[in-house]
Amino acid sequence: MNQTSAHRDPRRSGMVWLLLSIFVVVGDQVSKWMVYTSIELYQRIPVISLLDITHLRNTGAAFSFLSDAGGWQRWFFIVLGIVVSGLVVIWLGRLPARGKSWLCSALALVVGGAVGNVIDRVRLGYVVDFISVHYQGWYFPAFNVADAAITVGAIVLLIESVVAGDGRIESGRASTIIKRREPVERDDSGS
Repeated sequence: MNQTSAHRDPRRSGMVWLLLSIFVVVGDQVSKWMVYTSIELYQRIPVISLLDITHLRNTGAAFSFLSDAGGWQRWFFIVLGIVVSGLVVIWLGRLPARGKSWLCSALALVVGGAVGNVIDRVRLGYVVDFISVHYQGWYFPAFNVADAAITVGAIVLLIESVVAGDGRIESGRASTIIKRREPVERDDSGS
């Protein structure tokens, strides 16, 4: 199947992977709603020694970057999330549904996470974060299902950009494949 046929038929294109995006958005929004409606702001509920469920409100980006920027960042991150999601959906539409599963799933995770956080920013003006990982007084910044999906998607994209579809390692922009060279048989008979 060529890219043209994938582009014309959404069932044969990477667009089918948007079902994963929908799953991420639903899981993200349901989990945030449960936290928002049942846990007081800043309350911590220990789950295991390394993990708490909490209720935090993040007006910034990942790891609370720009959270105290004065309000403009809300609209910046809404526009950024919409633009990135739109571009990734176009990219998915140009990919075949089969043969590019890792790439399509990574892009779908990024879209689902971006849309989940955009919904919060539009609806609430901030993102609800609730997963708190910690160890001996060290706390990783709280995050949510959307953030986890974006992170996993980005990691898979990074791995996908380094590993070729056939499992070989690629290096550089020219995608030169690094592989063991097979010896070339030479005909030294003079003929």
